[in-house]
Amino acid sequence: MTARAVAFLQDLLQTAFAKLHTGNMICEEGIFAPFPRVHIADSTGFGLPESLAKEFPGAGGSGSKAGAKIQLVWEYKSHTFDHFALMPWNVPDSKYVDTVVECARAGALFLFDLGYFKLTAFATMVAAKAYFLSRLNHQATVREVVGGRHQTLDLAKSLAADPRSVIEKALVLGAYERIPARLIAVRMPEAIVNERRHQAHTAAKKAGYTPSQAHLTLLAWNLFITNVPATVWSPRTVSLAYSLRWQVELVFRAWKSGLHVATLTTRTKYSTLCYLYGRMLLILLTSALSSPLRVTIWQQRRELSLFKLARHLQANADSWLQHLFRPPRQLIAFLSRLCATAQRLVRKATRKRRTSAQRLRESLGSQVDFFEPALALAA
Repeated sequence: MTARAVAFLQDLLQTAFAKLHTGNMICEEGIFAPFPRVHIADSTGFGLPESLAKEFPGAGGSGSKAGAKIQLVWEYKSHTFDHFALMPWNVPDSKYVDTVVECARAGALFLFDLGYFKLTAFATMVAAKAYFLSRLNHQATVREVVGGRHQTLDLAKSLAADPRSVIEKALVLGAYERIPARLIAVRMPEAIVNERRHQAHTAAKKAGYTPSQAHLTLLAWNLFITNVPATVWSPRTVSLAYSLRWQVELVFRAWKSGLHVATLTTRTKYSTLCYLYGRMLLILLTSALSSPLRVTIWQQRRELSLFKLARHLQANADSWLQHLFRPPRQLIAFLSRLCATAQRLVRKATRKRRTSAQRLRESLGSQVDFFEPALALAA
């Protein structure tokens, strides 16, 4: 476990990423049919041994002195990775989003959480004729478009005076960028609003400030911004589409619980890096094997569980190792048998409560369907 071993694994990871990027369409398009590609950008972080504090500084404060993030851009339609990188924890998502939007192409759709909110990134996507869907940062400058003119908008006051549960406004974002966008505001239940405000007061007290009344008012809403035209997506569709972001959280859970990417038993610098890059290789390999399985299981109107797939592959680890040293034909036969068995063992359990993927498959059923993802995103 030396510097040469780390360099070898980094090179191997780049080679594997290029070879395993299949890009085959495997999902039912539904509300995403207008977009050739649907990118979900997100990251997941974890602490590292202090021996890596120089290369991977942590977030600071009372947290770990060393930490890392895996930055992922997940393409929903093909379930492949457009971007996959290990970064220091102290690199904010709002800075890394500049790298993410480099893959913006005409017609593509990007889904972001608040951590990636950056007006210049949105402007880059607009210039590339791509689309974005994001939560609104309440501190961003917004102006309402009325009769073709831009006018000052007190968003908190405007929403507080409107009795509707779903509100749409035409906006321009930014004092200088002037990015045309639609605001979709979805009113939240009182219990969720009270919990949000309690958390806001707690966080503000810890940081030594008082939350503004405007901020507390806006916590009563889920606020989405998008440049997808109203002729393509209605307000209800915008909220439903954003619930797709939850899928990448399930991917991260599988990485941490099933593939143990954040469970580090090493302490020295090079052994830890070798472990991390090895785990990232395992993530890529699992992702590549999951793609054909997703197709078959999805056609049976069921969903693949990445956690169960990871457990299934781990249970056959000894056979994996043996077949790696055998002729390619035997390895292919082994993988075929492994995947055939997996079709029965790695399905998500049947349950009454529908998953976000099932709601997307049904694509706008009843009015109740609209509020389920809105409530799921309330945290």
